[in-house]
Amino acid sequence: MNTPFDLDTSEPRRPGLVARLRASFLTGLVVIAPVGLTIWLIWSVVGWIDGFVLPLVPKAYHPDRMLQDFLGFDPSVQINVRGLGVVIFLVFTIIVGWMAKGIIGRSLIRFAESLVERTPVVRTIYSGIKQISETIFAQSERSFETACLIEYPRKGIWALGFISTTAKGEVAEKSDPSGEMISVFVPTTPNPTSGFLLFFPKKDVIELDMTVEDAAKLVISAGLVYPSDRAEQGDILDIAPVSRD
Repeated sequence: MNTPFDLDTSEPRRPGLVARLRASFLTGLVVIAPVGLTIWLIWSVVGWIDGFVLPLVPKAYHPDRMLQDFLGFDPSVQINVRGLGVVIFLVFTIIVGWMAKGIIGRSLIRFAESLVERTPVVRTIYSGIKQISETIFAQSERSFETACLIEYPRKGIWALGFISTTAKGEVAEKSDPSGEMISVFVPTTPNPTSGFLLFFPKKDVIELDMTVEDAAKLVISAGLVYPSDRAEQGDILDIAPVSRD
């Protein structure tokens, strides 16, 4: 007769067929979902750009019409060809960027922006979109380069943040004149585009070796996806089957 204090020396039960199939399905879903969503997103963006650009192109030069004429298909046969609008958009954007770097282009942009600044509603919309575009697309030194750990919102609780710049001006002078202050952006989960701008003494900020991309993945996944050194150990894809008694 076994007492409650006896150790269970029996061998663990092997997972059944349903549990193994469930584990294989979840593992396959982890592999397929990123690939499928990436392909779907790219296909959707290309179709959206084509739908915006192709109506401006004469129908005789549409890729589906040219392919129908070349292959001799009936005009009623629909051939979905995507990508021409993206090529036209890229070429047009490059030309506009090249012209904007010149003296004439800069003068035209300043003149157009001066007109926009005089329009109340358009001025607000344009300034907001311009700031967002410059933040996302401008290649400057203002991008995050280092991930860090800080004690926030109190001692003993750690938060993941991104070091942006060294505090300057009035913020640096009136906060802690004795030491260097660093501005840290603390993102929210699962939307890292919103968060808090905090200023910390440099001695209280712990820089991490992980890249900004890995830190962003950690924030977006709410701590489920760690950097590659842990992922290589099977933390993501190793979904063990759960045995049910």
